[in-house]
Amino acid sequence: MPIISTSKLTKRYGQLAAVSNLTLSIEEGEIFGLLGPNGAGKTTTLSMLATLRSPTSGSAKVNGYDISKQRNEVRQSIGMVFQGTSTDDLLTARENLEIHAMLYSVPSDIRKKRIDELLALVELTDRANDLVKHFSGGMKQRLQIVRGLLHHPRVLFLDEPTLGLDPQTRAHVWKYIERVAKEEKITVILTTHYMEEAESLCNRIAIIDHGKIAVLDTPTNLKKKVGSDMVKFVSNNADAKKIKSLKFVRKIEQKGDSYLIKLDEVSKNLASLLKSAGNVSSVEVRPVNLSDVFIHYTGHEMRDEEEGGGWQGWER
Repeated sequence: MPIISTSKLTKRYGQLAAVSNLTLSIEEGEIFGLLGPNGAGKTTTLSMLATLRSPTSGSAKVNGYDISKQRNEVRQSIGMVFQGTSTDDLLTARENLEIHAMLYSVPSDIRKKRIDELLALVELTDRANDLVKHFSGGMKQRLQIVRGLLHHPRVLFLDEPTLGLDPQTRAHVWKYIERVAKEEKITVILTTHYMEEAESLCNRIAIIDHGKIAVLDTPTNLKKKVGSDMVKFVSNNADAKKIKSLKFVRKIEQKGDSYLIKLDEVSKNLASLLKSAGNVSSVEVRPVNLSDVFIHYTGHEMRDEEEGGGWQGWER
């Protein structure tokens, strides 16, 4: 039985469909990602699953409980980490966790042990009695993540868990998310617009755009569906028709003297490709990534300046 299931889940604001007919099935123990740009409907989806917003239509269950009819049971089943920091900077790390534990009725006789366990899990034991205002952004995010685990939830929702963090700190937070999922034996649902984050963390990814799921699969399968590899070269006399006729070429895009080729088994077929490419002055090779997958299924690049994703502007 899935830990989360939705059927045609929809949220409208007037004529705007923030989420449209979302149907999902998420298994227990997964790290599941909703990947998409700002405004795609990711946060709205989490908000409905967490009972913070009521759906316009459709239905969903979390841990077997209906999000509309059994709100209290759903809330006892989940932990939630919102975008940005929501810890109290004027309290210590331990005090922040103690207040949250009381709000969730964690029994007083196990409260200290539970807090100690979670601080150790994210390597904050030695900073337990320091004011949070002295913490780095990554430390605050680690504290927020374990705060959502105090009451032993079955599901942890993370809304853009590394937004605004530098790449090195972001990678450290990923490590802690993986550790939390494994050691706490919980299901993690995260939203992100970072391709690398989704690929690094998630067992499966749903690419969401304009409130709808464009495609859902494992990162490996998503990339396989689009193509194996890509080659970009510059040639002043390449024969595009001849290249397109090669059996291992999936797609060719031309922009002046520059060519972007999708092909199978680049290590095996690169020499044959270049033999057909005429006078080649430069060559670049890279594997297909999730940015290519996003473009393939949505028809455009991620609507966010932070996303590079390779050779931008090539494929629309």
